[in-house]
Amino acid sequence: MVNNRFPKLPYVLLLLGIVCLAAGSYLGLFVAPPEHFMGDVQRIMYVHVPTAWNAMLAMTFALVCALLYLFTSDWKWDARMEGGIEVGVLLAFLLCCQGAIWAKPTWGVWWDWDPRLTTTAVLLFAFLGILALRRFVDDPVKRAVWSSVATIIAYVDVPIVYFSVKWWNSLHQAQSSPATVSKSFHLPLRLNAFGILFVMTAFIMLRARIASLRLEQELAPPPVLDGAMGELA
Repeated sequence: MVNNRFPKLPYVLLLLGIVCLAAGSYLGLFVAPPEHFMGDVQRIMYVHVPTAWNAMLAMTFALVCALLYLFTSDWKWDARMEGGIEVGVLLAFLLCCQGAIWAKPTWGVWWDWDPRLTTTAVLLFAFLGILALRRFVDDPVKRAVWSSVATIIAYVDVPIVYFSVKWWNSLHQAQSSPATVSKSFHLPLRLNAFGILFVMTAFIMLRARIASLRLEQELAPPPVLDGAMGELA
């Protein structure tokens, strides 16, 4: 069940991600100009926006793995789904923390029940609930099926998070992308986006490997005792 073909790939991706994040953060903090209206406060965008992109990407990966497991019953997809959910939850938590840090100097409060913030918090707790479900269900088959279905249901909130600033009257600014920000912001934004993507991929691969090793132990047939074999003989 465990794939040993590329044992060093996660570590290569992790190193590459750290290099990209270091370069992008340096450019964002010390080279890129301050934003016209928010000034230096805007610089948190260089980690906040890539974190948002990759959080939704990790949860999309978990959704794909959930669907593939339900259609194929292949345990590798269950392990990968677990890795995607855990990393997605981590990124969503960091996203909420970064949003609070950015909200304080711009809105005057750490938290507001803004549609974007609220739907993101709902998303975080929904996927945390799936991790809790996986923790408390011992049967591997039930755990895989139930958490796959729960992932599909929880994922409904991902497009709601994305479109919330368009659908409702929101304090949150519209989605940031290279098409909506100044060209001087593009390079640090892209470097950090790729940096978090590489780190995220490495973490998912490593976490999926741990899940695969646990599944091998859970699905292994029970050992036959020598004494029992002697009695049968």
